[in-house]
Amino acid sequence: MIEGYDPYLVALSVVIASLGGYTGFSLTARIRSGPGENARVLLSGAAGILAVGIWTMHFVGMMAAPLPADAVYLVLPTIISFLICALVIGISLFFVSIGDPSPRRVVPSALLLGAGIASMHYVGMHGLSGSFGLTHDPALVALSVAIAIVAAYGGLRIFLARQDGLRLAISAVAFGIAVSGMHYTAMLGMHVVPIGEGHHHAAPGLAASPQALAIVVAVLCFVIAAGFLLSLVPDPRRQSQPMPAVAEAAPQLAPEPAATAAEPVVEVAAPSRATAAPLGGIGQPPRATAARLPLEGANGTHFIDAGDVRSVRADAHYTRIHDGTRERMCPWSISEAEAQLDPGRFIRVHRSHIVAIEHVIYVGREGEGAIIELDGPSKPRVPVSRAKVAEVKARLGLRRPA
Repeated sequence: MIEGYDPYLVALSVVIASLGGYTGFSLTARIRSGPGENARVLLSGAAGILAVGIWTMHFVGMMAAPLPADAVYLVLPTIISFLICALVIGISLFFVSIGDPSPRRVVPSALLLGAGIASMHYVGMHGLSGSFGLTHDPALVALSVAIAIVAAYGGLRIFLARQDGLRLAISAVAFGIAVSGMHYTAMLGMHVVPIGEGHHHAAPGLAASPQALAIVVAVLCFVIAAGFLLSLVPDPRRQSQPMPAVAEAAPQLAPEPAATAAEPVVEVAAPSRATAAPLGGIGQPPRATAARLPLEGANGTHFIDAGDVRSVRADAHYTRIHDGTRERMCPWSISEAEAQLDPGRFIRVHRSHIVAIEHVIYVGREGEGAIIELDGPSKPRVPVSRAKVAEVKARLGLRRPA
């Protein structure tokens, strides 16, 4: 059993895992509330930062252990261990980011992620070479894998909860401690034996000294720290100045004497909205609109009242419905949703987004278009294309249509 760890490096390994967890989870937290175009970038960034954090924590923990002086690290197994970590994290986050995040999705993802973290550890250990052998206690191996799975499940729940602020920081620290606990539990079950007694021996191949690995780890530590600091920078969109009186105007819109058919009046409770003429369709016959939207879940189809819908986002051949708290999958396409929803209450503000105009609480400029914020616990944000800015302003009572 290895004893005599460097306490400063042990503490550093926990800090690295926690910083990586915070940065990765803060990125994934934006996936469900941010514009759809950024989801892939955020998912890739989250998986990369989490993988770098876990992998770096592992090797800082290895440097904290009093290994034999002639120990070196084989480059190929070391690289493979990182690729395993990045791959399973990316797959797990992607799996729980599509469809309804039910336990039937989260549990298999946690099993995959936990097994991947454990595999990363033991593949990395296989890359340790020198004039000694390594043996592992089977009971502690099983315990370390169980800890990795529990840590993975907790991390995925953090992702789905979209926590922020102090709660996210506490959760990230807990995740860092759990991942570090997996590593040190596995190290507790590792025994260094003379080369003749073990089943491991010095293997040929390109190797790196602990000093070279320390340089790589130091660089990755700076990457993680930089990512952490960037995640603390406020979203510049939230710092832009809102257009005058939008927050108050949206819920207080009322009919005006000069209103015409081209300027639908936003009245949440008006029963005549079911027959309102769709925008851009003056002269079309009245049509019925859907009072509820179907939502696909692991246990079947659920329904949400149209009045509770904040936004609809295109997702391939389907859509995602945001109720102000989270997104869920709808079997309708974006075009079908536009045709089914009440045009007096909903407006297509982007080729991939429809919003409920009555729930808008903020609108600000962003590039050539705009960004709007909707009410609800998570305050989802939706982009507005340049061609739709004038129409959105008119619907909010900020400008009359030409």
